[in-house]
Amino acid sequence: MTLVPHEVSIHADGLQHSARVEGGSTVAQALAQAGLQLGALDRVSPPLYALASAASDIVVVRVIEEFEIEHATLPYTQQTVRSEMIPAGTQRLLQAGHNGLEEVTYRVRIEDGLEVARSPVRRIVVEAPVPEIVLAGAQTQTATINLAGTLAYLETGSAWMMRGNSRERTAVAITGDLDGRVFSLAPDGAWLAASRTAESGLNALWLYSTLAAETPIALGVADVVHPAAWSPTLPPTLALSTVDPSQAAPGWKADNDLILLSIGIGGQPASPQQVLPPQVGGRYGWWGTSYVWSPQGETLAYRRPDGIGVIDGPTGRTLASFPVTPYVSPTDWVWLPGLSWSPDGRFIYTLAHGAPLGLEIPESSPAFDLVAIPVAGGASLTLRPRVGMFASPVVSPPREATSGGQAQVAFLQALQPLESESSSYRLMVMDLDGSNARALFPSEGEGGLEAQSVVWSPQATHLAFVYRGDAWVIEVSTGLAQPLTASGRVTAVDWR
Repeated sequence: MTLVPHEVSIHADGLQHSARVEGGSTVAQALAQAGLQLGALDRVSPPLYALASAASDIVVVRVIEEFEIEHATLPYTQQTVRSEMIPAGTQRLLQAGHNGLEEVTYRVRIEDGLEVARSPVRRIVVEAPVPEIVLAGAQTQTATINLAGTLAYLETGSAWMMRGNSRERTAVAITGDLDGRVFSLAPDGAWLAASRTAESGLNALWLYSTLAAETPIALGVADVVHPAAWSPTLPPTLALSTVDPSQAAPGWKADNDLILLSIGIGGQPASPQQVLPPQVGGRYGWWGTSYVWSPQGETLAYRRPDGIGVIDGPTGRTLASFPVTPYVSPTDWVWLPGLSWSPDGRFIYTLAHGAPLGLEIPESSPAFDLVAIPVAGGASLTLRPRVGMFASPVVSPPREATSGGQAQVAFLQALQPLESESSSYRLMVMDLDGSNARALFPSEGEGGLEAQSVVWSPQATHLAFVYRGDAWVIEVSTGLAQPLTASGRVTAVDWR
């Protein structure tokens, strides 16, 4: 069969070209014969490998991509925050809103001189928008009481504090985005470390001054889901552990590391010091680890689902470890035993997961006992049996003693001790040896407290806690209790 040369028609660049090609030539050969060169993105129909036919035209579409930068307005949001600083039924503008500015880079696709597609490839916030914050009055008549030190509380994602008395209330962070994972006052009450939700990751740590209206300081640490602990010695240092965000429940996979973050003059943080690198963390290590400084500020107690222990603060070297039988939860969470140091640093007050009461496996036992563990070694001392898994013992501050010159232990007693996962609790106190235990709050027959860790006042004369969505204080010696707020939206409290 003889292949006969023929003419082909080519449409390109708004013109019609023709080329005479040998029979059996491809589209690519026809374009070359016509002297037409293709760009990297140009489209050709039929495809280049097809045979060039006299019966059909070849169409070349010129394609280019360009990048354009545009500036767009970021509108500010409006936030309404309930405040007991102003009367109910009134509003006050706390912060005026301002739009922000965003730089957007677009990839623009142009075919034969016409734009056919535009898609953003990068966004840079040049100036973040400032939200408008309006205070909505929620002030009610509550008796004023004197307060030693600084008491901070978290309400609807914002931080407030009282100093001197319960009427002296000051906004610390009115952003509405504090997530409550970390909410901790420094030992002198001058700084509040708090975690805020972030655009990427789970959250980020920030530092707020309680002494002056200063700009919050980003601490450069993100993804912290367990409490961070302040050292009792100078310079003030936070001990914390991080996690990696995950799509799977519970939303993270723990690093089980140890990071120390020292705060310098003016609140400027030093570079985070990683004392322990990421590690498995034992059974159920995906849940995580948290730390508590000893009163002397030299060692740290750690708690994990399968054990507690003591490590050297500067080096992370393990000094003691005590196994704990994990609790198997039917849902995607893991129990961490609460713990607190004795004032002299010789004992750790914590919870022991008790032996099975029937045929259940040890990990499913409903029994939890409050115990004291000698750090130097020896058998643990059971102080209160069957207190519940969220008893959270807290020893009174070592620098102050309660009446009689002895420190005390505050803890929560489950109202249904063998159903403590869902039980409400009663606040109790006892001496360090477990004697003289007595119930403080609430009274018999009233609804109990939700699981939480209560906090002592600096002089160890009062306790603060959250009850039915409000911050409360109770005088330990008399049992007299009073609410500090009336919004019904308080979720955390701290006192230094």
